[in-house]
Amino acid sequence: MDGKDLCLFDIDGTLTLSRQPIDPDMKAFLTELHKKVAIGLVGGSDLKKIQEQMLDPQLEKAYDYVFAQNGLVAFRDGKLVGKESILEHMGEEKLQPFINFCLAYMSKLHLPAKRGNFVEFRSGLINICPVGRSCTQKEREEFAAYDKVHKIREKFIEAVQKEFPDLGLTYTIGGQISFDCFPTGWDKTFCLKHIDRDAFKNIHFFGDKTFPGGNDYELFSHEAVIGHTVTSPENTMEQLKQMYFN
Repeated sequence: MDGKDLCLFDIDGTLTLSRQPIDPDMKAFLTELHKKVAIGLVGGSDLKKIQEQMLDPQLEKAYDYVFAQNGLVAFRDGKLVGKESILEHMGEEKLQPFINFCLAYMSKLHLPAKRGNFVEFRSGLINICPVGRSCTQKEREEFAAYDKVHKIREKFIEAVQKEFPDLGLTYTIGGQISFDCFPTGWDKTFCLKHIDRDAFKNIHFFGDKTFPGGNDYELFSHEAVIGHTVTSPENTMEQLKQMYFN
């Protein structure tokens, strides 16, 4: 890997449409790109969901790095090299009132649809989803459109921050329907702890939620990283073609 660039990728909205399987053309393109650069994936979901989305049950062996849960579960060359526990870090006494507040807040929301799995407790973070993660694709898109107008997630985060000003959590909006909650500092830059920066000529990161408050922002703006904002998987591919295939 010496002298190569390392390209890190967000997944939803960057390599795939939100929560949709990767397009075969993108999958084939990444195979060709991997001959020129080292590749790392930095997704917000757990490993199983990322494997399903990337259509590869052995995904952690396919690329140089695979970072699930925003980098809090880390694989290098197919081997687990790091795993954080939000439960161990914070404890039940702090987490349960927070979860109770979120459930109560969501119970008062009127949305185009409400389904199930509103709070998903992952090893390194908590994912809060007002519409419920068991919604259909149509309901997902309806909520995303509704959220753009009514700022459901932004207002929810403001309410949580007001209720728990000293909890030590950071909140980021990612994808179409949810937001992540994790200890401050446990954002996507956490993945850099597992990367030998001296081994690479440059470290590039491609993401679509690169605005302040988006879950790509911290890594996108990190001093050790060259950040690239993308608007779609097609745009990601086009930028990479200009960089490495001209």
